[in-house]
Amino acid sequence: MSEKEKNDIGNQVLKRNFSKKEDVNKIKSSMKRFRRKNTNRRHLDEKNEIRYIPRVNDRNRHVDREVDGKSEKMYVIPLGGLEEVGKNMTAFQYKDEIIVVDAGLTFPEDEHLGIDVIIPDFSYLESNKHKIKGLLLTHGHEDHIGAIPYFYQKLGSENIPMYGGRLTLALARAKFEKKDAKLPKEKVISGRTILKVSKYFTVEFISVTHSIADCYAICIKTPAATILHSGDFKVDLTPVDGEGFDFGRLAQLGEEGVDLLLSDSTNAQIPGFTPSERTVGESLKDEFAKAEGRIILAAFASHVHRLQQIVNIATKHGRKIAIDGRSMVKIFEICSNLGYLKIPKDIMIDIDKVETYPADKVLILCTGTQGEPLAALSRIANGTHKYISLREGDTVVISATPIPGNEKAATKNINQLMKRDANVVFEKGIGIHVSGHGCQEEQKLMINLVKPKFFLPVHGEYAMIKKHKELAIAVGVPEKNILLSENGAKLELTKSNFRSVGKVPSGAVFIDGFGIGDIGNAVLKDRQNLADDGIVIISISQYRNGKFNKQVELVTRGFVYNKDAESLLSETKEIVKAELNSMENEGIKEIGKIKQKVRAKVGEFLNKETDREPIILPIIMEV
Repeated sequence: MSEKEKNDIGNQVLKRNFSKKEDVNKIKSSMKRFRRKNTNRRHLDEKNEIRYIPRVNDRNRHVDREVDGKSEKMYVIPLGGLEEVGKNMTAFQYKDEIIVVDAGLTFPEDEHLGIDVIIPDFSYLESNKHKIKGLLLTHGHEDHIGAIPYFYQKLGSENIPMYGGRLTLALARAKFEKKDAKLPKEKVISGRTILKVSKYFTVEFISVTHSIADCYAICIKTPAATILHSGDFKVDLTPVDGEGFDFGRLAQLGEEGVDLLLSDSTNAQIPGFTPSERTVGESLKDEFAKAEGRIILAAFASHVHRLQQIVNIATKHGRKIAIDGRSMVKIFEICSNLGYLKIPKDIMIDIDKVETYPADKVLILCTGTQGEPLAALSRIANGTHKYISLREGDTVVISATPIPGNEKAATKNINQLMKRDANVVFEKGIGIHVSGHGCQEEQKLMINLVKPKFFLPVHGEYAMIKKHKELAIAVGVPEKNILLSENGAKLELTKSNFRSVGKVPSGAVFIDGFGIGDIGNAVLKDRQNLADDGIVIISISQYRNGKFNKQVELVTRGFVYNKDAESLLSETKEIVKAELNSMENEGIKEIGKIKQKVRAKVGEFLNKETDREPIILPIIMEV
């Protein structure tokens, strides 16, 4: 098959819309062009699921090649993104060279008190930083680029260039503001860009569709193996920006031979296809047409394709747009400057000017879909926003679904908005949100285009990657060729084998303010204890001769209200005095040991009396 024929195939398939069940027969017809005669067998079952089962001989045609007369090997080392959603990061190592794909973050959960963000553990990369030849970025979402400034702060930017699309690099560059890290050298790429990153690593970026522009899968070639990393993807055949899913090149790679596929598992538990992003635009048009007053629309700031549709619809309805939320303002600034958001002249207004326009001529576009306490929508819901007060006739559209773990906060916001007489539009099934990740049929399609020998499901919690394994088996990947792995695993890949051979340091590093990794589990436990049971401060005076002043002072915070617990605190003082007398008699003068014994004695007593475990903090002053 010629290059032109393969490209024509990709372009023709791109015109079909997978999101409609009635188009399944069109898909069948289109996919016939993807395969050579008698190479693949395809079945359409009763559930309208497409199965592509490669011929065994075809699948194994590139398995047992040897390089330079011997079996070469390389290593795949996931440092984030396995058994979790977020902080995606994977290292690929061949001999004395390493490349890294993505450096993402995740956000703290309820037990991570005071933590701003969570990033991967860079320890292995730090100890091998002289081997790292580049950081390759699949796209510009936080879970793939959020840890970049911390990465370069730890490893240095002099010898590790950063590769990515124009928008991705601009978003990454913005993250260096107020961070103690220098910008690295950058290399802007586009679809089908091929780069020789180092002596052994050659990479190619292949366009895929997602919920943001400049999204790529990455093909990695070394003398040992060919690997495809899918990045985040869905198969959107009518993309908002017109930049399609590169079926043709992925199919070519499948014909050439891919040894290992790492593929996005986010929606592996959801049957069917993910609808096109354009369907959201149609649903939002209906909401704009129905709204008689102001529209307050909350969306993910990083969902650039949706923002463009919202701008287009607001323009059509003659509504001025005010944006609120730091991340939303930043995205609008970057994307409009680069041309990724096309904004008509004079449509934007400042948030403090909203009240000067008629209600039916205003759209307030803001952050806060996840119920974040300080986000714009939360402040509007709580009545604490500086410029926006809800009134009857306002329509609030929440164009997102809660991320697992955020349901409670998001629901609280919705209830607060309703109490303020707003018409709140948020229900599933009305089309105001679709995922940026492919569902089961798209995941099957990716596997069958690429036809990998080995398969590693990534980007998802354990249940997601386990289901992705089942999908791969269903389309013909042998179970023995699939690994369910974990962060920190060192996976050895050859032409004939894929296995785990060890572990490297991995885990979560907590970021609190400007510190990196200075908050450990012990600190989090103390914070949790403070939140749960409070603190008891015991002030003790000690003379230079080692004797104690028996006037012990107690201060409590978050433990008991002093006036209601005078007897308990008096007993506590007596226990401290008794312990001090005992230590005097034993001749104990070492400060650390005194604190330890007081802490243990008081802690035991208070736990027995109250069934609580406050932080006990003895303070010894020499007088």
